Amino acid sequence: MRNYSNKKLFGAFLVLGAMFFSANAAAQETQVLVNTGNTDGKLGALSRPASVNKLETETADDFVLDQTTVLTGATVTGLVTASLANISNVEIEIYHRFPEDSIADRTPQVPTRQNSPSDVEIDSATRDGNDRTLRFSTALLNPTFTALKTVVNSISVAQGEPAVTGAEVEITVTFTSPIVLPAGHYFFRPEVQVNGGDFLFLSAPKPIVAPGQAIAGDLQAWIRNSKLSPDWLRIGADIIGGSPAPAFNMTFTLSGAKLESAGTPGAADCHDVTISGLAHQFGSIPSAVSALGFSDVKALQNTFGAFCSPE
Repeated sequence: MRNYSNKKLFGAFLVLGAMFFSANAAAQETQVLVNTGNTDGKLGALSRPASVNKLETETADDFVLDQTTVLTGATVTGLVTASLANISNVEIEIYHRFPEDSIADRTPQVPTRQNSPSDVEIDSATRDGNDRTLRFSTALLNPTFTALKTVVNSISVAQGEPAVTGAEVEITVTFTSPIVLPAGHYFFRPEVQVNGGDFLFLSAPKPIVAPGQAIAGDLQAWIRNSKLSPDWLRIGADIIGGSPAPAFNMTFTLSGAKLESAGTPGAADCHDVTISGLAHQFGSIPSAVSALGFSDVKALQNTFGAFCSPE
């Protein structure tokens, strides 16, 4: 009888041990945290840096983080009007939602600023292939894909522009310097440099459908060029128009890890609390460095030091 009980107890310990190690492993893994789903082909919106005879144009869509998060990578789906080999750079910016990082009392050039991206980006969250703070790869999804409506040249209150056909591409981005953000409502803005062509950020269904994951308080996509900046226009409500006016999401994912314990930026103990939490969640600081993709312990310390001491 005792032998049987001991066997049962040993079995229970094995089960509990497996559960513990499984949970611990899950805590150390990065995963897709934001996913707007597959493109619906309804819209292609220009998003490119400035170059000769071309204005910088930015398209942004929102996402929500419910706790402090380390972002390690992203995917962006778009239409390219040249060979994929002509994609020479990718830059990612993150924006707060208006009125943060904005001059709220100035006279805008747009119908509304409510629920728009901020005037300026979050400096600490900008990542650029040219600066080697990200690396990217491309994958051809469809050699001939059509965006039924586009916003390319007429970044103004208008009716949008005609359909454009090109190659559908998914760009996978890895942040060689991971991004740390506290809980909040943000906008994601990718820019893609295409030599001899353009990148049109493709829309995703709104409301989000599977395999996408619903976003609490999901907002619509916005766009601006350097003439309109620092203001933004709603792609659907302001540019495409109609009654009722459409609203668009854009097709992207964000990957990373939610931190189980993080300090409060600006608090005296923020850094100590955060580093202690990382060591507990990942098993050690070197393990956190490896899991989150930091280059070394110093890079992790510097990143979280900047997170805890915002300007």
